[in-house]
Amino acid sequence: MEYTAEDEKLIESKWQDLIESCKKICKNEADWNFIKRAYFLAKEAHQGVRRRSGEPYLLHPIAVAKIVVDEIGLGVKSVVASLLHDVVEDTDYTVEDMEHIFGHKIATMVDGLTKMSGVFNTDTSRQAEYFRKVLLTLSDDVRVILIKIADRLHNMRTLGAMPQNKQVKITGETIYLFAPLAYRLGLHAIKTELEDLCMKYRFPKEYAEISQQINETSAARDEFIRKFNAPIIETLDRYGIKYEISGRVKSVYSIWTKMVRKNIPLSEIYDLFAIRIVFQPLEFPSEKTQCWQIYSSITDIYTPKPDRLRDWISMPKANGYEALHSTVMGPDGIWVEVQIRTQRMEDIAERGFAAHWKYKQSSITQDEDEFDKWLKMIRTALDSPSQNAIDFLDSFKLSLYTSEITVFTPKGEARHLPYGATALDLAYDVHTKIGNKAIGAKVNHKIVPVTTQLNSGDQVEIITAESAHPKPEWLEYVFTAKAKQAIKNHIKSEQEDNLQRGMDMLDARLAELNITPNNRVIRKLMEAYNSSNKDELYVNIGAGLVTLDNLDKIVKTNSKNKILKFWTLFIKDNDEEADEELDDSKKNPAKEQNNHSQLVIAECCHPLPGDNVIGFRDPITHQIIVHKATCDELNRLASQHGDCIVKEAIQWSQYKTQSSLATIEILGIDRMGVLVDLANVITNDFSINMRQINVQTHDGIFEGTLSLYVRDAESLNVILDRLRRVKGMESVKRTTN
Repeated sequence: MEYTAEDEKLIESKWQDLIESCKKICKNEADWNFIKRAYFLAKEAHQGVRRRSGEPYLLHPIAVAKIVVDEIGLGVKSVVASLLHDVVEDTDYTVEDMEHIFGHKIATMVDGLTKMSGVFNTDTSRQAEYFRKVLLTLSDDVRVILIKIADRLHNMRTLGAMPQNKQVKITGETIYLFAPLAYRLGLHAIKTELEDLCMKYRFPKEYAEISQQINETSAARDEFIRKFNAPIIETLDRYGIKYEISGRVKSVYSIWTKMVRKNIPLSEIYDLFAIRIVFQPLEFPSEKTQCWQIYSSITDIYTPKPDRLRDWISMPKANGYEALHSTVMGPDGIWVEVQIRTQRMEDIAERGFAAHWKYKQSSITQDEDEFDKWLKMIRTALDSPSQNAIDFLDSFKLSLYTSEITVFTPKGEARHLPYGATALDLAYDVHTKIGNKAIGAKVNHKIVPVTTQLNSGDQVEIITAESAHPKPEWLEYVFTAKAKQAIKNHIKSEQEDNLQRGMDMLDARLAELNITPNNRVIRKLMEAYNSSNKDELYVNIGAGLVTLDNLDKIVKTNSKNKILKFWTLFIKDNDEEADEELDDSKKNPAKEQNNHSQLVIAECCHPLPGDNVIGFRDPITHQIIVHKATCDELNRLASQHGDCIVKEAIQWSQYKTQSSLATIEILGIDRMGVLVDLANVITNDFSINMRQINVQTHDGIFEGTLSLYVRDAESLNVILDRLRRVKGMESVKRTTN
């Protein structure tokens, strides 16, 4: 279909916008000609093609190029590669054509982007395997990854045109990999927007409600910020500092996750915004000294909260982030976070890798920083031949951690580790051989187990022994991708013999019983012997940890999976509205058999009737596992097996009433009669059966869990609201356990 005159006018408008943005990167006529050649080739290649939204396809590469130059700060070659990034994949042009027309570097970048596009159009573990291969571009040209993030950002901005199952797949990939990757590359603004867009499409109702509440309180918030800033502005002006001061509201996604995590309404979140001071430093003294001087001036005005000081200037984050954060007591008794940074620090915080590299190249020192170390670690992981694709993807996700601690070696060398890391993580961070031989540690000169969790500021010495070797249980005590990979590699090398022996033993025993080995038999054995995969089952058999004496009995037993008899699968078609008009008695409870699949409760999140749910078709069993829409495990699965997200909407049916078990966590102030009040609410007010109650008291505080049989999620929410009104109750929330 040819483009209309309106289409051509829109394309020309967007192209002129891009030209305006490129003025800051084009140094000469050759640069301009390079970009124009790429544009006109892309225009010819995509002529007449439209996106799912109906708009001309060419608008997409133009938009990606604009993000690359405006929001990431890359140069001419990156703009050219952005304009051409879909040409090889979607048209008759080849990588060889790109090299002939634009040179080797552009051809390499376009080739990397083309391979990366293939990652997210595949299914099962191939998706993870392709992603692993694509990350090899980190060792060649990080700009390929940055352009791909820009591509994902524009796709997320236009996600509304995609069907619901594709939205789940794309948002799952984005929240699981792209947002953390953007964070790790220092692209804070893009990371925040990706998270907000994921929430907007996955949880539109919650997104709209929070956005509306933020807008409704903006006037009062602006007045508070003006009042808070006034004495700070007066002080900074008196010292002659060139600065910008602003109040920034936290993202909708970060507010929502805090509401969910703490089970509190928006009105109870007091750190909705932060004050940011960005200043132009003088040549003398150092940037660090000037940041502390401004901090000192602010704490002369407002009292700081001692445990909320964050010094990321002395020790920057692994993604290069530098700033001084402090929380102070503002007017009306409200805590306010203040962020202090120079313009250089601001550029790196917002534009990440591109700004980081620009400032590094212009500085005198070329020392290896934390970002370089992270890249080196990823390259090492990519080179490992023994790690399968899914394990690699999970390990890579671990390397994108956001919360960090800093510990010190006996010689005073600082090491950055994820929050929750143990002495064993440090041992592997220093060297794989030290980790493999670790038997204990000295933390602050005190001998402790090697599995001890470390705190920021600890000085740690690893104790080793030649006879030591990694144990499978170590995997439960390490947090870093490097440690997990090293332990798995060592265990795998020891288990290969056991694996083959176990396969032979199982085949022989099944043959004796005239049982044909198949997926159904293996699944039953994995469930019976608590094995997470077939290899683990074979290894345990080969090592003698599992006996096959009761094999016949296990194979003939029914599966323990809980089939949902009260869910039905609606296929969205033109008759959907008519279906909705039918009363419950006329609806067909057997629609779940459409695809010869069973609907199974997800053990990770235990959805209740009425919860917003999404189906995931297991690539091995073909059962449809139903997860809560908020389930973190669903995001992980969507990022690895995106095409297994069920297209049809899964909806609760009313044709059969059945109670479901729900667990509630409670916390409050201990007093006489509190348990009686709780029991009265549950049994007298709601006439609900309690399966179990477990409450402990200490230091005037009670905490515990209640296990109740409830009809659906709505009923449970009513109970939670009533329990929160019990005198002394501080926290009441549903848990998945």
